[in-house]
Amino acid sequence: MLETHQYYMREAMIQATKALEADEVPVGAVIVHGGRIIARAYNQRETLRDPTAHAEMIAITQAAESLDNWRLEGATLYVTKEPCVMCAGAMVQARVDTLVYGARDEKAGAAGSVVNLVEEPRFNHRIKVVAGVLEEESGKLLKEFFQERCRSGRTGRSRKPLSA
Repeated sequence: MLETHQYYMREAMIQATKALEADEVPVGAVIVHGGRIIARAYNQRETLRDPTAHAEMIAITQAAESLDNWRLEGATLYVTKEPCVMCAGAMVQARVDTLVYGARDEKAGAAGSVVNLVEEPRFNHRIKVVAGVLEEESGKLLKEFFQERCRSGRTGRSRKPLSA
């Protein structure tokens, strides 16, 4: 099973690299259902000027379209960084079966680091979690991205000013 998880996490890493090339936080996601990838996405918040354009959210929308169903039962979501509260909540709402992630997010992780929404027993759905798959590679990509932002003096704010 570990080899399978690593294979799909490498696919998510390809998406994270696309985010990096677009000057987005390098997070990538894929969703697998029935042994095939049904969604591929990467962060696009800056590109789309959309605070909800996280890799997981885009992938969930694609997967729902692919299955022609909002319920993603039987699906596994692979993402290079532990999901935030928004993404974890969307996964619970979408009934994703399994979450596999790479790097932990000690500041905003909602799959065990800060809070654990995906396994919350009071919710009507819980998600199995496999943490730390290709953690070093995922973490390295994120760390290098943020170190470069610090060196260049850029903040996390949008690069384009809002019109008056």
